[in-house]
Amino acid sequence: MRRELFAADLIRRLTFILLSGIALLCSSLQAAPTRVSDFAMLDYNGDFHQLSRYLHRDALVLMSYDQSCAEMPQLVSEFAALSEDWQAGDVTFLLVNSRGTARDEITLPELPLPLLEDSAQLVSEMLNISHAGEVLAFDPQRTTLLYRGSVDGDLENTVATFLEGELDNTVSAPPRGCELSYEHADSDQVPDYTTEVAPIIIEKCAGCHRQDGVGPFAMDSHIMVMGWSPMIREVLLNRRMPPIQVDPYIGHSRHARYLDAEQMRTLVHWIDAGAPRGEGETDPLEELDYSGNGDWLLGEPDYIVEGPEISIPATGVMDYQFEIVELPFTEDRWVKAVQYLAGDESVLHHLMTYVVAPDEDFWGPELSEETVSRRFLEGYAPGMVEAVEFPEDTGVLIPAGHRLAMQFHYVTNGRSTVDQTRLGLYFHDTPPSHEKLTQVIGKQFTLPANVNDFPLQADYRFEDEVVITGLRAHMHYRGKKMKFAVTLPDGETRDLFSVPAYNYGWQPHYGLTEAIRLPAGTVAHVIGALDNSSSNPTNPNPDTEVAFGVYSWEEMFTGYWTYYKPN
Repeated sequence: MRRELFAADLIRRLTFILLSGIALLCSSLQAAPTRVSDFAMLDYNGDFHQLSRYLHRDALVLMSYDQSCAEMPQLVSEFAALSEDWQAGDVTFLLVNSRGTARDEITLPELPLPLLEDSAQLVSEMLNISHAGEVLAFDPQRTTLLYRGSVDGDLENTVATFLEGELDNTVSAPPRGCELSYEHADSDQVPDYTTEVAPIIIEKCAGCHRQDGVGPFAMDSHIMVMGWSPMIREVLLNRRMPPIQVDPYIGHSRHARYLDAEQMRTLVHWIDAGAPRGEGETDPLEELDYSGNGDWLLGEPDYIVEGPEISIPATGVMDYQFEIVELPFTEDRWVKAVQYLAGDESVLHHLMTYVVAPDEDFWGPELSEETVSRRFLEGYAPGMVEAVEFPEDTGVLIPAGHRLAMQFHYVTNGRSTVDQTRLGLYFHDTPPSHEKLTQVIGKQFTLPANVNDFPLQADYRFEDEVVITGLRAHMHYRGKKMKFAVTLPDGETRDLFSVPAYNYGWQPHYGLTEAIRLPAGTVAHVIGALDNSSSNPTNPNPDTEVAFGVYSWEEMFTGYWTYYKPN
């Protein structure tokens, strides 16, 4: 009996504690500033900005911008003056073009602060910005909205109160400026799943997000896409997916998985409308057929390289796997095309293959030299299976007795497996006129702890005329951005390609849609930065100084330039 009474009393006490905790939690939630979805944009200089990547700052303050608004110059001037007042504090001030004008459609006046490009108006729409000149302040740590109103309202006091730890709700004030319109959002017409949404998913997403693909879930039906639609919306707005790392206004590559403003609007507005099935009789995603992914698209290769058997555990993070594959060739071979067939597409994230000499320590030179020339064969990236044909009369030379160095990157997916990837080689009958080479341009350094933007630059002079066919950025977990540029002999400087949102998990070789011919004497530049701060979501430990090296716990800054000499 005493045990029963004790148990009953214990249950009453626990119930009281639980209910008190729930009441306290509800009270604190009611008093807390409003949560917002994470978002990301490029600015008009091509730099990447994401709310959750400002963790090294105490607050982020945005002002909505519209060049056509007559009040804008005065509002920007007041906003910039306030930014200068806060220079000593850890508060970042930015402008966002809520008008939705794309970078190639606008000529901007000189502005005192970076201007973010919201060409689809999706971020401004999500944040319910009603006026150009409206100001919003955020806490990046919790992705909450601290203030909404005008620059001369209660903004300064709100931010100060927040920094003192005393702000318990979102402060609102009337905005100043010109009223904004969202003509795309105001339309009553919901994008049609069959004719508008599904074609985008097929082109941009389903190659990875399919059964046995590298994506964590399959987009193989309307019901699957609808079920995952909240996450799809989130990763579109923070630009995590598709892996949109590159600047669409600098160069172009078919490997970049671009989504334009109209495609972004179509997907997000369809999701916001509840992801309806529509009236289409058939589901285009259910009709996708990947059964031919195990076929050689150019016919039977002249030689098939059987890669090593590599065991992948069910969970955890695998470091890069470096393998040397012997070849039986007793005479030189010129490769004109290649195709990879992954043993297990669900875990093979990417793969790079190089040609190496019999006694070469392939991974050594990058540790001791800033620049080195390589014979890069080709890379594999997840998605649709494809064969790569090199430019006409161009090939990769495999001298007799040479080997292949293969660099594998795997992801775990909850089940253990074994991957053995095959590589099909197609040879020229006679030696081509041009050899495809890769120039590695890098720099050695020591990365300090707790630095958000550690700038680096490496340069190399091409003594001969070259044709650039592809570029690749390579850093490790603390990589932030990398741009490829050149200075021509006449002094002109050109940007060729830019990766402003580098992600260690996504580093394909970007084959250029149009090759770039550079005269002899051109100086190539690799310009970028590393992020060893808490704002970098992949950073293992921002409090650690990091040495240069090829392993993932070390750091690198290397640009790969694939080219051939036309003469």
